[in-house]
Amino acid sequence: MNVDKPLVNRVAASGIITINLEDYFPKEEVLSFDLKDYLFMELILKEKDFRAALKVHDWTQYEGKHLCVFCSTDAIIPTWAYMLVTVYAAPFVKNIVQTDKATFYKIYYQNVLSKVDASQFEDKRIVIKGCSDQPVPISAYMDLTKQLRPFAKSIMFGEPCSTVPLYKKPRVRKK
Repeated sequence: MNVDKPLVNRVAASGIITINLEDYFPKEEVLSFDLKDYLFMELILKEKDFRAALKVHDWTQYEGKHLCVFCSTDAIIPTWAYMLVTVYAAPFVKNIVQTDKATFYKIYYQNVLSKVDASQFEDKRIVIKGCSDQPVPISAYMDLTKQLRPFAKSIMFGEPCSTVPLYKKPRVRKK
């Protein structure tokens, strides 16, 4: 072993760009509002009781947050019930959607990733980082891969020191 040569970080020197989808994760908390909790016997929405419950509900707890409104039972919920929740929640929330949290994250990532200019990764070697601490949906990895494919020289998944190759742009033969 030659001790005169400095250690070289080959990963850093490789020009690989790592994209961490957690960097796009919503900064605001995502909360749920389950209409099941306002149903009689978890089946029937009684308008008078529902209106009274919404009137005394503490809407300030959703201040600046994303709110997912859904019903976790098979009850038939009238459209106006979702609208009434929106009337009360809208002054406080950053965003309100009719869905569960898992679907919210899918929609959120579709929206955020659609604004990424993938052409900035033209002929770059990309690693899409895996192993996130946040619930990044698999669909986000798929959407990003689809966006990068026309531009990237290569796409890999994992960590720069240990990746799974996914795509390599075909070489153009010169005549």
